[in-house]
Amino acid sequence: MSLLFSPLTIRGITLRNRLWVSPMCTYSAKDGVVNDWHHVHLAQFASGGAGLVVSEATAVVPEGRISPEDAGIWNDEQVAAWRPITASIAARGSVAGIQLAHAGRKASTYAPFAGESGSVSVDQGGWVTEAPSAIAYDGFAEPEEMTLERIHEVVEAFRAGARRALDAGFQVLEVHAAHGYLLHEFLSPLTNTRTDEYGGSLENRARFVLDVVRAVRAEVGDDVPVFVRFSATDSAEGGLVVDDVAAVAEWAVEAGADLFDVSTSGLVAHQRIDVFPGYQVPFAARVREHTGALTAAVGIITNGEQAENVLASGQADVVFAAREWLRDPHFGLRAATELGEDPTSIWPPQYIRAHRAR
Repeated sequence: MSLLFSPLTIRGITLRNRLWVSPMCTYSAKDGVVNDWHHVHLAQFASGGAGLVVSEATAVVPEGRISPEDAGIWNDEQVAAWRPITASIAARGSVAGIQLAHAGRKASTYAPFAGESGSVSVDQGGWVTEAPSAIAYDGFAEPEEMTLERIHEVVEAFRAGARRALDAGFQVLEVHAAHGYLLHEFLSPLTNTRTDEYGGSLENRARFVLDVVRAVRAEVGDDVPVFVRFSATDSAEGGLVVDDVAAVAEWAVEAGADLFDVSTSGLVAHQRIDVFPGYQVPFAARVREHTGALTAAVGIITNGEQAENVLASGQADVVFAAREWLRDPHFGLRAATELGEDPTSIWPPQYIRAHRAR
């Protein structure tokens, strides 16, 4: 058996393999309520062999949506809409995960295919955004600086979102602290210029993230895996570097996190990134080396051999992929074939006649 298709147990959950679906926004919900699009979109990846299918960034408060069309988990109607989706994923042998999120200063923006860009105004269905400091993302509206009371309210919203996620049938929870959204904004000195206990030193800037992780862990108990997605670098002068994030990850382990989903960048428009296959894998390796915790690698991973090499080289424990699953919703079946796995161990029996051994 390949490492990629070996099972992994995290707390009370066993995942059938280590090739997983990253959260990917589809900007197709209404009032935070998912629909048939999300059902078909996510369940297909379970049929395609994924060990874990993580939903798109799902806002814990209405103001936390990236766009007005983003998914939510702040009310019971949303919980009910998620239940048939998580059931379909489980019925196909995969595990359903959810990414709990708040978009911060990058909220209230147009969907990528809306034909417009920038911030959605209040009279067009948008809202005033919030952030650690009143510093706008280039081309977006200026956010309001969050009060201490509001910070505590959002921590509570993550806790409540975690409870609703379990009620909706999700078995793995990921806290989104990457890609320039709210928790990442608190972590980075480029976007956090506060002078209170949530600003200044790295320890203070990490306080919000750690408060959220502790709240989520306390709510879900000991059996539910809790992940954190980090951007390991801001790819900009004066921003976060990987050793900063590795230190925060170490503190997050103490707060109750089990695995780190390591990506990069997304905080500022002037970032500079050298993109190539597997370009983010070394950052996962550094976090894994520093913390000894489980890590997931991402970043242009497009075939079974490449993914297997990431694991075999000890750089990560699992692989998340995103666009490759969009190009091929049966990426898992293809990767298993590329690695010579027994097709009956992962291919749905309804599809086995299409298998061609290589």
